[in-house]
Amino acid sequence: MAQKGDLMTVRPDIRVLDATIRDGGLVNNFMFTDEFINALYRANVKAGIDYMEFGYKASKELFDVNKFGKWKFCDEQDIRAIVGDNNSDMKISVMADVGRCDYKKDILPKEESVIDMVRVATYVHQMPAAIEMIEDAKAKGYEVTCNIMAISNTQESDLDQALNMVADSPADGIYIVDSYGALYPEQIRRTADKYTTLAEANNKYVGMHAHNNQQLAFANTIEALSQGVSLLDATMMGMGRGAVNCAMELLLSFLKNPKYNLFPVLKFIEEHMLPLQKSGAVWGYDIPYLLTGRLNQHPSAAIDYIKSGETNYSEFYTDLLDK
Repeated sequence: MAQKGDLMTVRPDIRVLDATIRDGGLVNNFMFTDEFINALYRANVKAGIDYMEFGYKASKELFDVNKFGKWKFCDEQDIRAIVGDNNSDMKISVMADVGRCDYKKDILPKEESVIDMVRVATYVHQMPAAIEMIEDAKAKGYEVTCNIMAISNTQESDLDQALNMVADSPADGIYIVDSYGALYPEQIRRTADKYTTLAEANNKYVGMHAHNNQQLAFANTIEALSQGVSLLDATMMGMGRGAVNCAMELLLSFLKNPKYNLFPVLKFIEEHMLPLQKSGAVWGYDIPYLLTGRLNQHPSAAIDYIKSGETNYSEFYTDLLDK
């Protein structure tokens, strides 16, 4: 696909999703204060953000409610305590993981919920279950995306089959998800071409969710954008699991649409993100994340190594090579 847009013009189809609570919640088990969530909601509205993802719709049968904050579960009353009836232009999103969500009972009909979009997160081998979840959410009246995770570690033929399944489903959007932070801009360009070609033929849009293991989350996001991807994930200061995501402050600094306002984001970072870091929450690029990204491996080993306080990176690298 030829490049879509340029550095000086506005692409009106571009939308931005803030995933700070959902991906950032993996850092602190979703133990955010109500003050933090309220302030983030207000900042996103003022900044012109298009979607705010409040967290997961996780099963309370599978996850202990005493070990996680409320945004692991996103009960309707908890979201409404923050947004009321959400009298703003910003849409509310949640994520539902295949196999970890009691979606038939926990995702209410749209007319009973302030949520606007459900993002179904799946691995390739779970696609039949993902399609059932997509059909359920769509029948209930939601905008729905399919987020196929860990695509850098997926066989091309399996990914093609999964994408065709999504193409035939009622999903509104398909997400490129670089879960391991392993992909480079050239690979993102080819992947975006594959996704957008399929999406345009089936009246869908494409989103991008990047990880920063190799310091490429921002570069990969704008590379995807240049190839026609239109829904972009970002988080405040990049907060997210492991090596984090595309930073919201970077993305809004890049986008030319005057609807986006950087100042509320900077103010929120100053007043809430920096104190959160000082309180002990740890996220961001580190060498172990680089190494798992380079080797196209899940970041769990890097997360554990960083928690151990060890800094023998050469030995850690050798251990990864032996896996």
